[in-house]
Amino acid sequence: MSALLRLIEKPIVSEKAELLRDSTDTYTFAVALDANKRQIAAAVKDAFDVQVIDVRTSIVRGKTRRMGGNIGRRKNWKKAYVRVAEGQVIEALEPVEEIPEFEEEN
Repeated sequence: MSALLRLIEKPIVSEKAELLRDSTDTYTFAVALDANKRQIAAAVKDAFDVQVIDVRTSIVRGKTRRMGGNIGRRKNWKKAYVRVAEGQVIEALEPVEEIPEFEEEN
């Protein structure tokens, strides 16, 4: 696995991410904190073979959490919004069109 592909940690699947994907061809990923926009664009292009138009990033601050009397904090992470060229899709992240029906046995 190349160093660029290690930058993409996972895709983000949420209602907001689905709306962005459908309306503006923008896919959302959790990426490494030290990744910059050029590296993210190159990693998405190599991994999914699409033309990247734009990359926007934001750092999501970790929440403070309590477990009994102990106070802890989740780690910060970086979110990347990657817009691909119109008409191109990332097949691995597209929803399943049909769910097969199974017959019940009596």
